[in-house]
Formats: sequence, C-alpha cells, structure tokens
Amino acid sequence: MSLNGWIQIALFGAVVLALVKPLGGYMTRVFSGERTFLSPVIAPMERGLYRLAGIDRAQEQHWLAYAGAMLLFHVFGFLALYGLLRVQDVLPLNPAGQGAVAPDLAFNTAVSFITNTNWQSYGGETTLSYLTQMLGLTHQNFLSAATGIALSIALVRGFSRASARTVGSFWVDLTRTTLYVLLPLCIVYTLFLVLQGIPQTLAPSLEVTTLEGGRQTLALGPVASQVAIKMLGTNGGGFFNANAAHPFENPTALSNFVQMVSIFAIGAALTNVFGRMVGDERQGWAILGAMGALFLSGIAVVYVAESAGSPVLNALHLAGGNMEGKEVRFGIVASSLFAVVTTAASCGAVNAMHDSFTALGGMIPLINMELGEVIVGGVGAGLYGMLVFVIVTIFVAGLMVGRTPEYLGKKIEGREVKMAMLAILCLPLMMLGFTALATVVASGLAGPANAGPHGFSEILYAYTSAAANNGSAFGGLTANTAFYNTTLGIGMLFGRFFVIVPALAIAGSLAAKKTLPASAGTFPTHGILFVGLLVGVILIVGGLTFFPALALGPIVEHLAGAAGQTFGAGG
Repeated sequence: MSLNGWIQIALFGAVVLALVKPLGGYMTRVFSGERTFLSPVIAPMERGLYRLAGIDRAQEQHWLAYAGAMLLFHVFGFLALYGLLRVQDVLPLNPAGQGAVAPDLAFNTAVSFITNTNWQSYGGETTLSYLTQMLGLTHQNFLSAATGIALSIALVRGFSRASARTVGSFWVDLTRTTLYVLLPLCIVYTLFLVLQGIPQTLAPSLEVTTLEGGRQTLALGPVASQVAIKMLGTNGGGFFNANAAHPFENPTALSNFVQMVSIFAIGAALTNVFGRMVGDERQGWAILGAMGALFLSGIAVVYVAESAGSPVLNALHLAGGNMEGKEVRFGIVASSLFAVVTTAASCGAVNAMHDSFTALGGMIPLINMELGEVIVGGVGAGLYGMLVFVIVTIFVAGLMVGRTPEYLGKKIEGREVKMAMLAILCLPLMMLGFTALATVVASGLAGPANAGPHGFSEILYAYTSAAANNGSAFGGLTANTAFYNTTLGIGMLFGRFFVIVPALAIAGSLAAKKTLPASAGTFPTHGILFVGLLVGVILIVGGLTFFPALALGPIVEHLAGAAGQTFGAGG
C-alpha cells in the first residue's frame, strides 16, 4: 500500500461525486419530459421515431402492460441477435472470415447481451465479425442499458405518484434514455477514446513485423464505439478477449481512470434522480451513502489484500504485493479499484485476471455480486435493486418499533414485501443451485482449471456473475461447453427478469396508494441511522443466503493459503 494508492482511490470517489448532481439533474429533466439543451436537435428525431412506430407518447401503461412490452421487446431482441450470430459467415463486414457461431454459444451470447450481462465464452476478435460486433453486440449494449434505466424510473414513479394506475410508457422511457442520455454521452466518449489510441475502423487485421523480426497479426475493428457503451451502460463485453487489459481497449492510465468513472457515473447519478423525483434529494443521498459505505469497505479489503500479496510468495521473500495477472502499466491499486468498481456496478469489464487475485482479494468481487450488485449497480438495475432492499429495511424497522412500515408517505404492506423477497431470493437460487449442480456432474467438473477450494470458487464465481448480470469471470473456467453455455444462459435470464418483474409489480402497487403525511412517529429515511440500518440489512440478508458458499470457497482458500497449501493461481 502507499499514500499514492489511497489518493487515487479518493480522487476516483471525488470525481464520481462531482458528477452526481449535474448528471442527475439532466436525467430528471429528460424523464420528466422537460426541455433540455439537446432538445432542439433530438426532439424532432424522438417525434419521428414515435410516428414511425405508431406510439402515442402521452399514453402511459399499467405496470403489467409495461412489463409485457419490456418482455416482448427482449424476445425479439434475442431472436434477432441469435439469428445474426448463426449466419454471420454469409454476411458482409467479415474481413477475417469468421464462421457461424455454434448453437449453444449463440444462445448464451444472445441471452448475455439482452440481459446486460455480457458474459463471453469466446474470444471476440477470433469469433465475431465486425457486423456482429456492431449490429448485434453494440446495438444490444445500448438497448439493455436503456431498459435498466427505464425500469428504475418506472419504480421511482411508483414512489413519487399517488392514486395512479400507470407507471409510464416503456417505449417512451426506452427512447428517451437512448436518445438523450446514452447516445450523446457515447459520441463524446468515443472521440475521447480514439484520442487515447483506441482503434475505430473497418479495416482488416494488420500484419506487422515485431522488434525481434517476427510476424504478428494485430486485430482491429470498430472498438472505441463499443468500449464507450460497454462502460457507460455497465455492459462489460469486450471487443477483444483480454477486455480492458488489452492495449487497444484501454491504452493509457487516463483511459483506465475515465473508464472506471464512466462505469459508476450514471448509476450514481440515478440516486439523485430518485431524490429529485420524490421531492427530497436527501433520500437519494442516503441511498448513495449506503452504496458508498459498502464500496469503500470493499476496496479497502482488496487493496490491502493485494498489496500484502500471497502467503506463499511472501514465504519465498518475494515482496511487492501480488502482481500476478495484473498489467504492470496499471499496478495493484488501479487493478484493485477496477475489480471492485466493475463488480459493484454490474459491468463485468476487467483490466486484470480475477483468478489471480489473492483469496480475500477475489472474495470481495464475489460478495459484490452476491449482494445483488446494489453498490451503485448496473445502470438502473442498481437503483431498483437497492430500492428493493430499502423496502425490506423499512419492513424490519416497522417490526422493531411496532408500527406499519412507511417510506416516502407510502405504506409498505405484505404485497410489496413479498415481491421484494421474491426479487432477492431468486439470485441465490440461481447462483447456488447451478453451482451445486456443476460440482456433482462430470460436464461441470470438467470446467475449472484448478482443484480444491479455488476450483470451486471458479464455478461459484461464474454462476454468481451470470445471475447477477455482471459478466466478469475468474478466468480459470472453461465455459464454452454445452453444459455451461446453457446453464449460465438460464441463470442470466432468471437473474434479470425475476428481479425486474417483481420490481415493476412493486411500482404499480405503490403508485396506486395514497400518500400519507409524515407524523412524529415516522421513521426518518434520510439520516445516518437509516443508512446504517440499510447497510446492515443488505449484509445480513447476503450473509444468510450466501454464507455456505463463502465458507466453502474463498475463506477456506485463504486459510489454506496461509497454511502453506496452494490451490492454483489464487491460493
């Protein structure tokens, strides 16, 4: 550890905080239908799209209609992407002559990108054509991110409205998110990335002569545009197999820092949108405070663990921390920070090999995902995931004081609590259920590269990443098999839609309720007491649901490593 490292972490936090209010204010105006500085340019395009699609932007939807539109939209998105992957070999913009993607891998990839997971069981530059990268993956990167934001706004309307039957229009929310938020930011961001040295071209791969006189093929392509939306939209899918560790995706220290900030930017700002739309910005700051407390705790553990290094290497007097699997140009602090940011925000992009982290260093990214990735979380997904925990917290607080739970003037009753628990419990069911299956069948046991606890962690991490819609991997698991492609795909679908639909049901239920005035007995939800209670509930619920897996995975691995036993790279 060093003072310089802690300064880098503090600077990252300061920049993210500085973006919360301006970006939150802008998005509030967008979703409230107010005029913005981009309206003269974008509003005509927006109206044109509505006319083309036959959408009345004044017509709002009941939560069931909102959910139905969202599900139907994703069914067609899956079919389109799956078909594109299966026939890419006969389509244009394929200078490397990539073949058609196998059925099980095409299923996994299509599900992965429509659910904002972006798990990749393949190497991008050796599997997909330029057309597939642009029309298929980048396209879904925008739409899956826009869907998450739209759904979070629908839930916020549930809290902010009273005696209402509607929660907005999915089509309008999706369109405005894409046109007013994601596209403008990505255009500017892409130009910055090109300035940093990331390629944006349709030229074929380049044959070069190395300094040693050998020949090397450098894969190129429309990289910068995909990197921009993969970070801003917390998608995470890399154009190249090495993802953000590849110099053509992340060439400089500045690009690395900006990419980390962009992962958190929209998710953090949505807490401010929440506060503004419910009429009390303090509520948004309280939620962001809970997110920040969990984030800072996680980065402290990872940075300390990676700086301390492996007990085995330390016994050999190889000091200097754990640099295995990390880019020298980024070092320990930037790699540790990136790992925590990407798993806290449901992004999945990586600039280091998580499989090579120390046991405790690898445990924090795993815990971030197991908690439902509510620590900022994916764009939109983090906010509605955190609000689900808020409902449980308010219910617990009501039980403690013997009063009917209330939040923002809305009574929290049995329906809301049941829907919240359904959304929370579907994740451990997918994560632990498929992990248990993979550890007892031959096709599952053939995947991990390591034996013992570390091999178990590789399997657990994969299913946790899939169900949490993160997409990152430990890296030691061979997942491009029919068994893993299918089961991981199912985990992604359940992890996305079995959280979204209950959240929309909560939105509809709350929107229909009357708003009650605050009284002397109302539990304040904007102070440090509420923040502490919310953090406690998140940790307790996460601990109760995942303790068996954690006890058998990274914690056992850490204890074994301290005893001088090794279980692979991270042992």
